[in-house]
Amino acid sequence: MHETTLLLVEVGALLLAMSLLGRLALRLGISPIPFYLVLGLAFGEGGLLPLQASEEFLATASEIGIILLLALLGLEYTAPELFSSLLTSRRAGIVDAVLNALPGAALALLLGWGPVAAVALAGVTWVSSSGVIAKLLRDLGRLSNRETPSVLAVLVIEDLAMAFYLPVLSAIVVGVSLVQGAIAVAVAVGVVALILFVALRHGHVISRLFPAEHAEPLLLGVLGLVMLVAGIAQEVSVSAAVGAFLVGIALSGRVAANASAVLTPLRDLFAATFFVFFGLTTDSAALLTMLLPATLLAAITILTKLVSGSYAARQAGVGTLGQWRAGLVLAPRGEFSIVIAGLAVGAGVEPALAPLATGYVLVTILAGTFLSRLPDAAWFRAAVRRRRAASGQAGTASAAP
Repeated sequence: MHETTLLLVEVGALLLAMSLLGRLALRLGISPIPFYLVLGLAFGEGGLLPLQASEEFLATASEIGIILLLALLGLEYTAPELFSSLLTSRRAGIVDAVLNALPGAALALLLGWGPVAAVALAGVTWVSSSGVIAKLLRDLGRLSNRETPSVLAVLVIEDLAMAFYLPVLSAIVVGVSLVQGAIAVAVAVGVVALILFVALRHGHVISRLFPAEHAEPLLLGVLGLVMLVAGIAQEVSVSAAVGAFLVGIALSGRVAANASAVLTPLRDLFAATFFVFFGLTTDSAALLTMLLPATLLAAITILTKLVSGSYAARQAGVGTLGQWRAGLVLAPRGEFSIVIAGLAVGAGVEPALAPLATGYVLVTILAGTFLSRLPDAAWFRAAVRRRRAASGQAGTASAAP
């Protein structure tokens, strides 16, 4: 069969399967993410029927999916809202880094992998997946919730921190000189600062570049700007997702609302492809060898992320139920964790780090997809109310003479 024909057959079959699984997820009332991951595992390396012609196409589509997820998330907020959330959540960002990086570093040292692997695994367990969480927030209808700005602030702080972390990690694992590492960090931070400045001060000017009432030029223009900025950001070791998110933040008014409408179908297509591609690139056989330590590490860091996410929401004045929602929705790790592990293993650091990181990410995504729904359950809300009432009674009793 001709390669182009095989590509069309494989992509068409995958899209049909994704449609059926998405419909099943709707029937069950859950997010389709776990189904997309399992579909990818079934057709990935070590799966039932590995795909041959479509992997490169799906890799590109998955990158676009992450970019669109974050761009449309940015369109939901204004630059002042983002800046205010970042200021409020700066302490939460520090708590998040310490609580979630330490378990990964500790496990690497316990396994005898050495300090370089410890630095890498610390990054794997620290950073939540912006792409997965953006989709969960949308699927759960929480974009307008009070705790969502706190969640987004934590994600943005983590992604911005990667502008420092990735060049430093590269210098450690590859042996780049201190001066070269410092230059890479300075360039990355400069680009982020420039994008933030333009978004905050000149977002209204950027919005005027696009015709709000004409769908085709609006779609092409906004999509082009998002991908251009994301590509430039990635070139200087900043997350492409951060670049896309900040473009979304910069747009406002009718341009933002209409751009969101025309880009939503594209986002749905490419975002779903991201999760399938993640499963496709997972070696099922290697995954099994590290599944137990990956699961234990996931259990520990889901709890630490719950603590740090709840703290961030509490700092913003969010109630108890919102704190639970913020902490649980931050559980999934994803694209950055895989990039960090790949960077370390590619430079000759402990080979077992790759299957451990893959298993860890898969477990956190699956667990996080279900755990994030817990605060919506009637029994969970009732339990929170009972505990709040009991705390109030205890406080009244202790204040009584």
